[in-house]
Amino acid sequence: MKTVNRYIDDLYDTADPLLDEVLKTIRENGMPSISVSPSSGKFLTMLVSISGAKKILEIGALGGYSGICLARGFGQGGRLTSLELESSYAKLALSNLEKAGFEEQVSYIVGEAMESLNKLIEEKQKFDFFFIDADKPNYQNYLEACIKLAAPGALIVADNVLAGGSVADTAAKQRRYTDYMKAFNTYTANHPRLESVLVPLGDGMTIVRVTS
Repeated sequence: MKTVNRYIDDLYDTADPLLDEVLKTIRENGMPSISVSPSSGKFLTMLVSISGAKKILEIGALGGYSGICLARGFGQGGRLTSLELESSYAKLALSNLEKAGFEEQVSYIVGEAMESLNKLIEEKQKFDFFFIDADKPNYQNYLEACIKLAAPGALIVADNVLAGGSVADTAAKQRRYTDYMKAFNTYTANHPRLESVLVPLGDGMTIVRVTS
């Protein structure tokens, strides 16, 4: 899996000084190096662009790498709302999105994601694209909240669903969230309101379309 993904990243790797700078700021601030892979970032940009999504909700901002990839997909006509537990992470992410030219199109909500999601549900907000990349035990809860916030035909993308390959390969090193991802994958595959597919890009991405 690592060899295949290294090949994909190398194949589509193009100079991107802005995203390289984002990764640098993440390291310099002592934050975990867990941003999406370069090819996964390009995939997010393409999905947003193809779907025509203009109102995006991101769960888990880190330093803004995925946020920039998402915003690049909607160009000048979209809006990104990002939920982040750590205020210092949100501050850095906002700074990096500003460097990317999206300062007027992004907002950050700091705090527990489920609390923020419930507030958005109470406000009857609607989004047409979601990206989940936060604490793995809550993935199913986040998914159900996103469904409640979804406009008709909205897409929901969840990262790290392969858990380093350990969801399928018992010989692979088990991650602390392997069982959570196994349960999440089964849940999405059998959900009556969703069409879903798992793409083995990066650490695995599940793409879900809300059908009803």
